[in-house]
Amino acid sequence: MDLVKDYAYPLPINVISYMLGVPQADQARIRVWSEAIAHGLGLGRQEPGVAEQIRAFGEYIVQLVADKRQHPADDLISQLVAIEEEGDRLDEAELISMISLLIFAGHETTSNLIATGTLMLLDHTEQLDIAKADLSLVPAVVEELLRFNGPATIAGPRFATEDIELAGQQIKKGDMVIPILKSSNRDELQFTDPEELDITRKMKRHLAFGSGIHMCLGAPLARVEGDVAFSTLLRRMPNLRLSVPRENVNWHFTLSSQGLISLPDAF
Repeated sequence: MDLVKDYAYPLPINVISYMLGVPQADQARIRVWSEAIAHGLGLGRQEPGVAEQIRAFGEYIVQLVADKRQHPADDLISQLVAIEEEGDRLDEAELISMISLLIFAGHETTSNLIATGTLMLLDHTEQLDIAKADLSLVPAVVEELLRFNGPATIAGPRFATEDIELAGQQIKKGDMVIPILKSSNRDELQFTDPEELDITRKMKRHLAFGSGIHMCLGAPLARVEGDVAFSTLLRRMPNLRLSVPRENVNWHFTLSSQGLISLPDAF
């Protein structure tokens, strides 16, 4: 199988679609839009054709909301529409923006976590064996995979509110600063042997989901999906292995994220 196409992508998109009330028949189109946004849009750059994909995605959300107004159901979009109609929390633009964010962010990064995390375990067979021998470790496995090589590479830009010197670097008031999450998550002052994957690590926290008011809204859902994904994979496919040479595994990188294009496996 291709673990990306056959497992890591379908699981999160099925979950978020069910929660939000997105028709299953629309998932293929959402994947096209999501891939265009994830791979073609970044800080200071935009690939040709991305604007058209964003417009099509936005038009789809507008139509989806209109359908939910006419035919509300037991799903999150219907509840958000009801809140918006009460007029005390979300206006129309905020509603469309929130739903777009939930659909996109609700599956793209979690798919990358499952695929990349699986590759990391296949790269570290001793850790994989430990996990297979004790599935109660899976929540810790997910946290360590997030720390070690999580899907988000940076946080959103911050702007200095005053002149400051940080680690010998002069930062002027108004300067843009981009926090590198992957660097923070390998801080030797916070983690013992930070360059090593250790699923038994005792870890107080990491920054894969950000922090404070910028904490990822979907972190609890991503953790649950990660737990289910890896528990099921390790239990049902104990002989999982790459079916191509390691050097043939292809990545896609942007400034803000990373993931695998495909991950051919045998089991």
